[in-house]
Amino acid sequence: MMCGSKCFLVEMKLNGEKEIKQVTARNPVGARKLIRGEYGANVEILSVKEEKRHV
Repeated sequence: MMCGSKCFLVEMKLNGEKEIKQVTARNPVGARKLIRGEYGANVEILSVKEEKRHV
């Protein structure tokens, strides 16, 4: 895990189905890069939200 990293919930459309994936990245742009690297450039990313941790 990188310094300053956070958990993001990425909502995406993959093969016509909506999926939500949890990603650890420093910022929303990094989360998008990780998803595109894993699933390819043709995946449609609908939203990227920071997961709020309740203590």
